[in-house]
Amino acid sequence: MKPLKIGILGLGTVGGGTFDVLTRNGNEISRRAGRDIQIVAVGARNPERAIKRMSGVAIPVMSLEQTVASPDVDVIVETLGGYEPAKSLILKAIANGKHVVTANKALLAMHGDEIFSAARAKGMIVAFEAAVAGGIPIIKALREGLVANRIEWIAGIINGTTNFILSEMRSKGLPFETVLADAQAKGYAEADPTFDIEGIDAGHKVSILAAIAFGIPLSFEKAHVEGITKIQAQDIRYAEEMGYRIKLLGIARRRENGIELRVHPTLIPAKRLIANVEGVMNAVLVKGDAAGATLYYGPGAGATATASAVIADLVDVARLIDADASHRVPYLAFHHDRIGTEPVLAIDEVQTSYYLRLRVDDKPGVLADITRILADNHLSIDALLQKEPDEGEAQTDIILLTHETVEKNVRRAIAAIEALATTRAKVVLLRLENLA
Repeated sequence: MKPLKIGILGLGTVGGGTFDVLTRNGNEISRRAGRDIQIVAVGARNPERAIKRMSGVAIPVMSLEQTVASPDVDVIVETLGGYEPAKSLILKAIANGKHVVTANKALLAMHGDEIFSAARAKGMIVAFEAAVAGGIPIIKALREGLVANRIEWIAGIINGTTNFILSEMRSKGLPFETVLADAQAKGYAEADPTFDIEGIDAGHKVSILAAIAFGIPLSFEKAHVEGITKIQAQDIRYAEEMGYRIKLLGIARRRENGIELRVHPTLIPAKRLIANVEGVMNAVLVKGDAAGATLYYGPGAGATATASAVIADLVDVARLIDADASHRVPYLAFHHDRIGTEPVLAIDEVQTSYYLRLRVDDKPGVLADITRILADNHLSIDALLQKEPDEGEAQTDIILLTHETVEKNVRRAIAAIEALATTRAKVVLLRLENLA
């Protein structure tokens, strides 16, 4: 059987890792694929750097445009990241009759529908296992392994940088800024960490997972996205005292009135396995009606871990390249003419439980006023922690955990609590998921 010939766009972390693993494990991979998978071209912005990275391996290095146009290439592996030139190059590759493997979650979350439409028209495969959670095969699990299930919800730690920061804040009691600087020094955070710490990266990923799980269009622009920059060490400490840990979760949940699609810091019971995922590791919890809750854990980034997912996609292409396009697994699991129309719910319509931290005067009647406001807004208290004021202080912290409610009720209650003469600071709101 003739080999599958690939061209890699970019030889950075992911592209270089793919090159290394294919070179090292080529024989084993070809035995699984049923044919050899050969790198026949590398597209690079800086050819000299790419040649040096390849350590003398005799593979042609071309421009990015030459690689997608090369008649010798069957599959383009895009590892450039970002929106452009990645989008234009992928569309040109598809127009030139080439299949595509990509690790580019940002591009797919924003422009995936356009890319999939172009590929469908040409009968091309677009595979993207490496776009979410690195070496964890969560895309394949949702598209194939759990195909019998009506997926009820997904909750994932899908950004290693923020998980490292929150883990360090919890274990060492350090403030956010200090841990972020340490993460940058260790290479876990970029010089500009905005996409990670503001939740954007996780938002891209959970949007892809939601589309596959629920059969809805890619909807990143409708997702509610919050990062971890406002998390304070004292809230991590209070959560721990009450039996919870704070993680940045990407959450997609099916409701009767639509789909919740959100990223934010979340309290999780410490006894849950996912609450104990530390450092830069990722984990995705999926609840299906037939299989129940299944947990997928592993490295969410890194050269070889992500390369593992890229090469898994290449093996799938090698197996399916000669198959009729109508017999392949649809890009987003559901056939394109059966994509649903369920709305993505605004954050005010989300239903969950809440952690509220109030800074109030330490005097009689304050708690009674607060509980009255909560009752007026249909909130019930699940747990309460009132801290002893520091010596000489006339103020104290009250921490409340609520039962599940609609967010707009919580927002109204917070506005009323902040209007009390006895409230001394803005109320801190965090969401809580039991993930039972």
